[in-house]
Amino acid sequence: MPSEPEIHHNTASTRFELSIKTATAHLDYHLEGLLMTIHHTFVPVELRGRNIAAKLAQAAFQYARTEGLQIVPQCSYIASYTKRFPKEEALVLKD
Repeated sequence: MPSEPEIHHNTASTRFELSIKTATAHLDYHLEGLLMTIHHTFVPVELRGRNIAAKLAQAAFQYARTEGLQIVPQCSYIASYTKRFPKEEALVLKD
């Protein structure tokens, strides 16, 4: 059984990426001080249904936790993800 591809943190492009064959899923963010604004999550059609968006979100939240960042979820997927996982919601910047 092949191992699951690893998520790559592309700091130069401020994104988390997961590539399988020729398709790449990504979660894009912007850093400003201690705020990590997640503004886009994309999974190509051929990779959908494999929980990849959640894996990208987990990587982003783990990075924020490690770096002491708060998350601003401008992406609808991330907004719904934080509601499903209360542990992650604790990192979200409150109004």
